[in-house]
Amino acid sequence: MSGTEQTVLQKAAYWSTSADFDPATRQEIAALIAQGNTKELTERFYRDLEFGTGGLRGILGAGTNRMNIFNVRKATTALATHLKAAFPGETLTVAISHDSRHFSRDFAKATAEILAGQGIRSILTKALRPVPMLSFMTRHYSCHAGVCVTASHNPPEYNGYKVYWQNGGQLVPPHDHEIIKAYGAIDGYSNLKAVPYAEILATGQAKEVGDDFDEAYFARVKALSMHGEGRQGFKIVYSPLHGAGRYPVTEMLKRFGFTDVTVVPEQEQPDGAFPTVKSPNPENPAAMDMARALGSKLGADLILATDPDCDRIGMEILVDGRYVRPNGNQIGCLLNDYVLKSLTDLKRMPPSPLVVKTVVTTDLQADLAEEYGATCEETLTGFKWICNQIDGYETGRLKPYRKFVCGGEESYGFLMDSFVRDKDAVISCCLAAEMVAYYKAQGSSVVAALDGIFSRHGVYHETLADITLPGKEGAEKIAAMMAGLRRQPPREIDGMPVQKLRDFDKRQDFQATHGDFKAAASIPLPQSNVLQFILNDGTKISVRPSGTEPKIKFYVSVKDLSGKGKSGAALNEVKARCEARAKRIEDIFVAMARG
Repeated sequence: MSGTEQTVLQKAAYWSTSADFDPATRQEIAALIAQGNTKELTERFYRDLEFGTGGLRGILGAGTNRMNIFNVRKATTALATHLKAAFPGETLTVAISHDSRHFSRDFAKATAEILAGQGIRSILTKALRPVPMLSFMTRHYSCHAGVCVTASHNPPEYNGYKVYWQNGGQLVPPHDHEIIKAYGAIDGYSNLKAVPYAEILATGQAKEVGDDFDEAYFARVKALSMHGEGRQGFKIVYSPLHGAGRYPVTEMLKRFGFTDVTVVPEQEQPDGAFPTVKSPNPENPAAMDMARALGSKLGADLILATDPDCDRIGMEILVDGRYVRPNGNQIGCLLNDYVLKSLTDLKRMPPSPLVVKTVVTTDLQADLAEEYGATCEETLTGFKWICNQIDGYETGRLKPYRKFVCGGEESYGFLMDSFVRDKDAVISCCLAAEMVAYYKAQGSSVVAALDGIFSRHGVYHETLADITLPGKEGAEKIAAMMAGLRRQPPREIDGMPVQKLRDFDKRQDFQATHGDFKAAASIPLPQSNVLQFILNDGTKISVRPSGTEPKIKFYVSVKDLSGKGKSGAALNEVKARCEARAKRIEDIFVAMARG
């Protein structure tokens, strides 16, 4: 028996017999032991859950590698340990919210109970509220940290625990590393002191907030509105996909002047089983099938959907009798262009404007920023890094000062202004509706707007392919694939030479020289397991294991400058050529992963 197998069985035996766990948990693990189900036991106990780009996230169930109330208590104890070390002598407060997933409210209360046991006060939302509101809440109440119980867009068997720092952004080093270290130092589950929720509410150690908090957030979002045209007769169909977005999105659309908003009735109510979709992710066209069907029936001008924690937006727009679905990069470019142009036209653009995007997001966003006199900067994948950049300028850590205006990432996330420090689908839905209505009132459309962008800057076309490889075996295969690409990087892709290899793990660029790759400039970003291949024509392929799901992802961005100055059929020809090339490149990498 290997050392790993012995460790797994020892941990399983503890979970099946210890009074630290409730009877149902003990029985769940004891049954697996009795069945001799070593594969399932290994999956549950071969490691502890880790903080990735989105914090703690995993499949619900008993075990060290599962999301359950015991690991929530352990994670909260680790958070409390780090908060006390980071803010010695201060009276500490943590903001807490949750989405609609199974056990989310229970986990939120358990978080407050453990914090109270450590002498830390909590402020909780009375009802489910999304991630962007938790980010705002952390700053609004001057909290030292925030926790949102959510697994974002993952399937229903998942839940998670996103941790935010006092700046309202998700954890970045060293805080995530310190909490993981504190988590690993906790021996078992015996001494996780908690105070019952009813008691901490009665003593004021925990406080629930509702309308006043909502109003503070709503007022800030409403102030972002730039144009009022096109509301009359404009129809919207919206789906929260059973998540936390229904109330804030519908309320804010109304305040933006959109009175004809229909919520998909079958998907309106919060439900952690997400019974009407395979996966509650608006990135997937199938997740919007019901909204699209209702939109077609009603003749809606715009169809919107948000994921369960309401930080991602999906949208489809009625153009010439058919629904057009922009991808995440296109949504980001359209919103960036709309915001930057509107602020410029209205003379509301701040001095030293800043746009921030991630390294796997289209470089077209950088072109747009330059067009409107803004600086565009890149960060690692994950919105926490965008918000870390915002914070750096606002605290003076980064100089000279720049004012964040807007930015986003390819995964259907966007943010305008900095009072929220995460991608915000409430803001995105309102600005998307305003943008589409504005273009319609001008006799134009988002298709025409996107073509205008391509005509000014050249055609960009992006695709994303991901391969799911679950469990320990999948993690090992993903690691082997990344190692192989580093050991033998391709010299050409789809017949085009590779000009540069960017290895974000080594924080090093490698220039192609005489058939080999020679070290060039260093990469001034934190270490991350990402490889990027830049081809001679500017096409970019990024390879990255997901930080929150058992997937390896391939991001393809094809660039064709021959689209500049073209329109109509000539531009469509360039677009078709880019789409075909992106698909060929995507297929090359998918075949590599599956082979």
